Amino acid sequence: MYNKHKLFASIFNIFSKSSINKNQITFILDDNNSFKGNMKFIEEEFLNNGQFDFFYFNKNKPSFSSIKKLAKSKYIFLDDNFLAMAFMNFNKDTVITQLWHAPGAFKKFGASSSNMKEEIFMISKSSEKIDYLITSSDNVSYFYEDAFRIDKSKIKPLGNSRVDYYFKEHNINNLRKNFDKMYPQAVNKKIILYAPTFRENEKFNNVFNFLDLEKFNKTLGDDYILALRFHPKLKKSYKQNINFNKNFIDLTDYENEQELLLISDILITDYSSIMIEYGLLNKPIFFFVYDFSSYLNLDRGFYFDYKDVPGKIVYTDDELIEAIACEDFEKDKISDFLNFQFDNLDGKSSKRIVDYILNKN
Repeated sequence: MYNKHKLFASIFNIFSKSSINKNQITFILDDNNSFKGNMKFIEEEFLNNGQFDFFYFNKNKPSFSSIKKLAKSKYIFLDDNFLAMAFMNFNKDTVITQLWHAPGAFKKFGASSSNMKEEIFMISKSSEKIDYLITSSDNVSYFYEDAFRIDKSKIKPLGNSRVDYYFKEHNINNLRKNFDKMYPQAVNKKIILYAPTFRENEKFNNVFNFLDLEKFNKTLGDDYILALRFHPKLKKSYKQNINFNKNFIDLTDYENEQELLLISDILITDYSSIMIEYGLLNKPIFFFVYDFSSYLNLDRGFYFDYKDVPGKIVYTDDELIEAIACEDFEKDKISDFLNFQFDNLDGKSSKRIVDYILNKN
C-alpha cells in the first residue's frame, strides 16, 4: 500500500545527506494547489524577516530536482497529510511545521477517524518528523494530539494563517460587483452559500434528493440566490448536469473560497469546518443535516457535542426554508463557539508563527 511512499523516501534520503540551504523554504502542496493561500501568508511574513528562496513542492508530481530542493530546505511547511514522511530521513537542521489547513476542531480527522492500524502507524511515524504542529487554540490541542498521534510538547497554539485573511482590508462592494457581472442572476439578491460535505455513505451525497430547489426558490427566490460550492468528490455523485442555471449557481470551481464567504449573506453547511471561518464574519449559519444519524454512526463523528455548532440546526428542507424566511438565525451561539476555537483573533497568526520558528531556530 505504501510502496510509492517508500520509493519517494529512498530518493529523498539520498539527497538529505548533503548540507541544507539555510535560505530555502519549501511548502508542500497537492495537484490542485489546495490551501496555497495559507502558505502565502507565511511567505509574506518570512519576506519581512530577510531574504529567502521559496519553493512550492507538488507531493503528487515529484521530480529528482524537486525532491532535491525539498531535501535541502531549512524550513518545510505542510498543511495536510504527507505519509511519505514516515520513511523520510530529514537533515538534523531542517525545521518541519505542520500548519493544518483548517482552524479549530470540529469533525474528527487523521488517526481520530481511522480504524486502520497501518494508517494510524503511518500517521504516528510521520508526526515524529514534525517539529511544530500549529493550532488555533489551546482548547483544541488535545484533539490534534490524538489526530496526529504527536507529542503534545510539539503543539503550539499560535493561530491559523488563513484566518489572517479576514482581518485585512477588502473592498466587499467591488467584490460583489465583480461577482454580479459573472453571475447576473444574482443582481439585487442576497447570496446563500451552500457548502455540503462529502459523505462516505454514497446515497446521501446528492443533496438534490433532500433539497427541493423549486420549493426553495418559490419561497425565497425573490430575495435570495442559492450558490452551491460542492466538495470536489461530490460532483461525481450527481446524475444531472450541475452547471449554473436559473435555480442556483454552481461555484464549485470558483477560485477564492474565502472571497465567497465575504460576499455571501448566509451559509448553509452540515459537517464542514468552513463554518469555523464563517463564524468570524458574524453572519448566519444553518446546519442542514438531513442524514445526521447516518453521519454520526458511519462517518467520522465529532470532537464535541454537535448541538454546540454556531447556528441553527435543521433536518429537512421545509425546516431550512422556514428558518431562512423567518430569519431564525440563532446567531447568539457564535461568540462562545469562537472563544473556544481561537485564542487570538487579531490577524497576526502568521506573524506569531514565523516569529516563533525564527526565534527558536
